[in-house]
Amino acid sequence: MSQPTTRKHTALPKARILIEALPWLTRHHGKTVVVKFGGNAMVDDELKAAFAQDVVFLRHAGLRPVVVHGGGPQISAQLDRHGLVSEFKAGLRVTTDDAMDVVRMVLAGQVQRELVGLLNRHGPLAVGMTGEDAHLMSATKHFAEIDGEQVDIGRVGQITEMDTGAVRALLDDGRIPVVSSIARSADDGHVYNVNADTAAAALAVALGAETLMVLTDVEGLYADWPNSDEVISKLTASQLEKLLPELASGMVPKMEGCLYAVRHGVTTARVLDGRVPHSILLEIFTDEGIGTMVLPDGTAAGTDDQDGKGDQDSKGSEGEDQ
Repeated sequence: MSQPTTRKHTALPKARILIEALPWLTRHHGKTVVVKFGGNAMVDDELKAAFAQDVVFLRHAGLRPVVVHGGGPQISAQLDRHGLVSEFKAGLRVTTDDAMDVVRMVLAGQVQRELVGLLNRHGPLAVGMTGEDAHLMSATKHFAEIDGEQVDIGRVGQITEMDTGAVRALLDDGRIPVVSSIARSADDGHVYNVNADTAAAALAVALGAETLMVLTDVEGLYADWPNSDEVISKLTASQLEKLLPELASGMVPKMEGCLYAVRHGVTTARVLDGRVPHSILLEIFTDEGIGTMVLPDGTAAGTDDQDGKGDQDSKGSEGEDQ
């Protein structure tokens, strides 16, 4: 009697990966995830394609992704072409009237269209809009605070009101909203440049999102930068608040956005390295995860709660200007 032959199933590791993702798929199914897209991932073609694949995967896996994007590198390049200087104060771009015209053109006419196109290679999924559309975001003039003083940084806005009806309608229709971070003021009628990290956090709160994910150009929040490149994998809102005064200026809006989100109902906020291909999937659907996760107070950052990923206590950080 012949013995059954034994075959090596080369696809078995793929099955193990899918099984590892199962509890995360179950946990996040039907939940809204707001992803802020920015940094070098916006200018590298392979990273842009991987990002689009990740977002489409989230949608087909049963999540409700929303993308909010900035366009720092593209805006700076276009300002240079127009002979306009790029200047940052307190981590925010100084936006003159002339610069605002460029910002609006680049965000809504270039970056958004490219991103929508990448997503729609996988089906009729993405719909582009700005904070102006359907009164999604209303804003007022924002003044930067530097050394305790209010500093005028031009047409930079802070969000005063959100109307998420159009975004919710798109999500209910199975679409992926792609939002440019500009908003109009009801007070003076001007259009304002809103920091994309801040806009993403405000939208996550207004939508009652499960998760806010912020892609950046660093691995996460560093425990003791520049003395160490050890990344804090998990911390609470109060722990983050204590670290804010020590952060690099470019990292401040990102971490302030994360702090605002988890203190206003968002379950987790995460800062991820957008230079890592498929960083979104690695964070959401693997046991280890990557980057830094911020949790609400009352959640033990040192235990396997919420998403069950590892932890570290900490101080300090690093970041980049948007």
